[in-house]
Amino acid sequence: MAHSKRPRRVNYSVNKKGPVSGWKVWKAITHYISLLKRTEIEWETLWLKNAFNIVEVKLKKYWINSNKLKNA
Repeated sequence: MAHSKRPRRVNYSVNKKGPVSGWKVWKAITHYISLLKRTEIEWETLWLKNAFNIVEVKLKKYWINSNKLKNA
């Protein structure tokens, strides 16, 4: 007979900035900074524009201001 409850060990919060989310926040920040460095070398390409859209959505999810990262 199948259990009707969802598995609790699979549950984790993506919005947490603590140890539950792992390195997701740090990886999103480093990915954004590496894309900024690539735009200085390669200029604006369609691939980079799409990558920026994806990373900016992640930063918005984690409540990180991308303007502060541009100045760093």
